[in-house]
Amino acid sequence: MKYGILGAGRQGVAAAFDLIKFGNADEVCLWDADEKAALDGSGRINELLNSNLASGKRLDVSNAQALQNTLEGVDGVLCAVPFKFNLEITKAAIAARTSMVDLGGHTATVQKQLELSSAASDAGISIVPDCGMGPGMNITLALLAMEQMESPEHVRIWDGGLPESPEDPWNYALFFNINGLTNEYDGTAIFLENGILTEVPGLSQIETISFPEPYGMLEAAVTTGGLSTMPWTYQGTLTTLKNKTLRYPGHWTWMQAYRELGLFSESPVRLDTQQVVPREFYHRLLDRCINKGRVPDICLIRIQCDGMKGGKAFSVRVDAREAYDPVTGFLAMEKWTGWHASIMLTKAVSGSLPKGVIPVEKALTGTDFLAEAEKRNFDITVTSL
Repeated sequence: MKYGILGAGRQGVAAAFDLIKFGNADEVCLWDADEKAALDGSGRINELLNSNLASGKRLDVSNAQALQNTLEGVDGVLCAVPFKFNLEITKAAIAARTSMVDLGGHTATVQKQLELSSAASDAGISIVPDCGMGPGMNITLALLAMEQMESPEHVRIWDGGLPESPEDPWNYALFFNINGLTNEYDGTAIFLENGILTEVPGLSQIETISFPEPYGMLEAAVTTGGLSTMPWTYQGTLTTLKNKTLRYPGHWTWMQAYRELGLFSESPVRLDTQQVVPREFYHRLLDRCINKGRVPDICLIRIQCDGMKGGKAFSVRVDAREAYDPVTGFLAMEKWTGWHASIMLTKAVSGSLPKGVIPVEKALTGTDFLAEAEKRNFDITVTSL
């Protein structure tokens, strides 16, 4: 198989590593607007795997014709660039007849991609948007919980990536683009409440969740986009579907204060003789406080599913835990984000997934994902309650 990775950042490199190790790859090419990043990433992978299957090249994904030409002859491509490019990359993948997954993160863009499903099906390919940790793996593990019973009714998801050793006052470290972080906090989420699609504001419904040591007590709050299109898919089937993000205690109170102060706003304000965008100023200040580079991290996902089994009320909990790997140098979030996407891509190019543009909750069963996760030593437990 010939694979391509668009974007040689953290998750793209982790995905390329996994494709070579588990994806029957004959070749994996990392493409990035920064040629050095692509070459450094491919060199790192080859060194880790004692391989020569990874290569790196420069590519500007905004050049539609160059992108389509590059994708022709590639079996599968993983898109690890900002979501604003995903729709056009989807069109290029269809034109090149190349199966594709992306790291998504923007539900409205995914819904536009789904409108191209017939064209992708006619091209004989599978495209799965919104792979990664969340949305992505959190949804697939929710399916795993639901598959343990005949009639799931209530599904609640908690997930988050955190620094292994939090430092006051922030108790958080930045593991992805700061714009994406604020977007998650500033918008509204779509949940199912009493079976109805419901808009819920970000940073609301804060609750405390207890995890075994060394994690302890964490706080969860609503953020946006974590469920992708799952609420629409399960409307009429589930009564409750919710997803919250985990942080160390105190984080959400700080974020609420910043938002109330107006620092999330993208509307310019006048400061003396200049126009200042509050969000840009806020990012400039906050980034230097929480962007600490490659900080050892932990990732957690918990799913609680309640429903019926054998004519009786039944509940199941799925817990997943991941930590930084000092041997490979991959962060927990890089593994969960990159490897969920690479698993989905290997299934796409092997013909195991339906043809067309497929929402992540319809692409791969939780049981099938668990079999792949176990090969990668993911720590996932399923407990009947």
